[in-house]
Amino acid sequence: MKISYNWMQQFIQAELPIEEQLDLLTDLGLEVEGNSSFESIPGSLAGVVVGEVLTCEQHPDADRLKVTTVNIGEESSVQIVCGAPNVAAGQKVPVATIGTTLYTADGEAWTIKKGKIRGEASQGMICAEDELGLGSDHDGIMVLDEKLAPGTPCATLFPIEQDQTIEIGLTPNRSDAMSHMGVARDLKAGCIQRNIPYQWNFPNTNAFKVDNTSLQIDVIVEEPKMAPSYSGITLSGLEVKDSPSWLQNRLKAIGLSPINNIVDVTNYILHELGQPLHAFDADKIKGKVLVKTLAKDTPFTTLDGVERKLHQEDLMICDEDKPLCIAGVFGGLNSGVSKETKRIFLECAYFDAVSVRKTAKRHGLNTDASFRYERGIDPEIGEFALKRAAFLIHEIAGGEITSDIIRVKQPLKEKVSLFIQYERITKVLGQEIPKDELINILNALEIEIINVTEEGFSMTIPRYRVDVTREADVIEEILRIYGYNNIDSVNSMKTFYPAFNLKTPHILEQNIAKKLVGLGFQEVMNNSITSPKYASFSKQLDEIAKVNLLNPLGQELSQLRSSLLFSSLEVIAYNQNRQRRDLKIYEFGKVYRQIEKGHQEDKKIALALCGRANKEAWNTDTVTNDIYRLKGTVYSLLESLGLDALSEEVSDRDIFQHGLCISSRKNAVVQLGSIASNLLKEFSIDQEVVYAEFDFDALYQLAFKMDLIVTPIPKFPSSRRDFALLVDQEVSFEALKEVAQKVERKILTQINLFDVYEGKNLPAGKKSYGLSFLFADPHKTLTDKNIDKVMQKLKNSFEKEFGAELR
Repeated sequence: MKISYNWMQQFIQAELPIEEQLDLLTDLGLEVEGNSSFESIPGSLAGVVVGEVLTCEQHPDADRLKVTTVNIGEESSVQIVCGAPNVAAGQKVPVATIGTTLYTADGEAWTIKKGKIRGEASQGMICAEDELGLGSDHDGIMVLDEKLAPGTPCATLFPIEQDQTIEIGLTPNRSDAMSHMGVARDLKAGCIQRNIPYQWNFPNTNAFKVDNTSLQIDVIVEEPKMAPSYSGITLSGLEVKDSPSWLQNRLKAIGLSPINNIVDVTNYILHELGQPLHAFDADKIKGKVLVKTLAKDTPFTTLDGVERKLHQEDLMICDEDKPLCIAGVFGGLNSGVSKETKRIFLECAYFDAVSVRKTAKRHGLNTDASFRYERGIDPEIGEFALKRAAFLIHEIAGGEITSDIIRVKQPLKEKVSLFIQYERITKVLGQEIPKDELINILNALEIEIINVTEEGFSMTIPRYRVDVTREADVIEEILRIYGYNNIDSVNSMKTFYPAFNLKTPHILEQNIAKKLVGLGFQEVMNNSITSPKYASFSKQLDEIAKVNLLNPLGQELSQLRSSLLFSSLEVIAYNQNRQRRDLKIYEFGKVYRQIEKGHQEDKKIALALCGRANKEAWNTDTVTNDIYRLKGTVYSLLESLGLDALSEEVSDRDIFQHGLCISSRKNAVVQLGSIASNLLKEFSIDQEVVYAEFDFDALYQLAFKMDLIVTPIPKFPSSRRDFALLVDQEVSFEALKEVAQKVERKILTQINLFDVYEGKNLPAGKKSYGLSFLFADPHKTLTDKNIDKVMQKLKNSFEKEFGAELR
């Protein structure tokens, strides 16, 4: 934000050099990022003097050039070649001498040099108005008062304002400081705290008066929540022209281009007091002014000539026929002030910050007005700003104030009231500040102290401090004015070590991440905001109540994701298009959905594999990342977390071509499978992708319920036996495993499927499973008799339960 030093001095004049004032602003939290000189006339006419044209002759080699001799107050006159048609002997003219730097209208500097023009020496330049930055006329040279003495510096003849432009890095919460008054107010508080003498001047509106009520325009506010306060006044008989130089200089100093006297006053008030204003051509208003919303997609052309489609929640300023302005954001092309304007309706309002921010974002607009409304302006200064603006316009554009102030207001919110204990302030700051000094600081901040007790004091916060709502905010304000540099440093260091708990979600996440990295996975991090079209790819996901953004950057990023799957597929597609087809990725993330009482967030872990599991080599067979490899990874991860009693069932998720749901103690913890081909097609993925999604919250509940058990390596040997079973096609390995575990729990330690055969020489509807059984007893060596007895039980159970046959 740019601040003019001269403008700020209209409010406060501190007995402090400018450099120290800038340092003080930085100490107060208004960080000065730099300052630069401003001159109302670039170069301040340095090197430009009054010259007397002694002779003026036709150039021998150019019809449009004259050769002059000019007295510039030195011992000898100089010869200057001039192309102006109005140059003549006897004139007093401004002369830019050798070495003088002049500036173009674009601010580009160029230097006057001694040279020859068509063979004639030229030792300077007789200047036109625009060449000196004194105006825009270039029809001829400037002719000065004939009484002026040659050699008189032109800088003494024209009013030149020199200023300092201060660049402040304002934090978003300090909306109260988004004006010259706001910065000056902070500087005043700093002067009070540091006992620096200062003089405070605040403009008054005592001279404001209504001339007549010949142009009264009624206002109806249909959306009082979006416009809690709306005021207006009319002025008639105005002359729209260039602003006076003092007003232009104020605006130019902060980087604004003057437009005309009416618009310039509204900009002046905005940057002086922080209150946005808008001027409408009153002759273009039909009937009443209506503050309301319009139907979706209503066309509206803004001042920049762009036709925009309105949203049904955009607050608009309208008349009885048409929209005039996007409230608090941008004016309309056909209702603004022009050279022909004679009567205006001047608007001053307090618009809802959230409403303005949403509208500005929707239309991609960021104006000085919306910048302030979005952050919150002073709800009490509006009428003062309106009176001051009306008086200034009356002064510089003539005319009359032709209406009373039209007001449509809602009651103001109660001021924030707080009670703060001295002990709390001391604890936060780390040192004690005397009570009298605390009260002095709060008074300097215009915080009203209601009551003082032995424990602390109660107070009310001024309404323009929209960012001060809590005890912590007040303590921060105290520290800001007291001075961070005044907090004593100590030689010792104190720190707080929180109790360390191994059973936290963060520790669990770390352990899972380490395990996955050890298995060759790479972590990805994706945006939680996604495209709403993704959910439509799955009927089940589409039925989930989605969480949509109220103010999205675009349709492609307008919804919070309901699954991590599509983020993973985006990553795979991105890498596939860059010839990286072998991937093992994981992501920790949240999914979102609407519930009856609001929104719900669930943390998930996504694993996705595709391509080859190992690098291509001459002595190694290529292994692909398929569902069996993913299942092995999942089981390895679950077992490392101590989950037991794992069971499987077929997953009903439609994102899978075929999938499984794995549970622990009847709690579903992970869904895994091969992604359906129709989903892969949507992302242009031309290879198999296997995917698993863990319920992190379920994992957390189960992982820390199981005690870590360490068992020694068995002292006695194990024995393995195999079965080749002929079973029906629908019989699964999981079902066989479950029956086997019921038959023998003590010495049967492992059951594995090592072969599956479906094909020739088997009866229709049958398949062959090769099962291995591992037996071990921690206390003794098992005999064949022990094992054979169990194997016979297993055979009988398989025959009974599944109609299995030994091959």
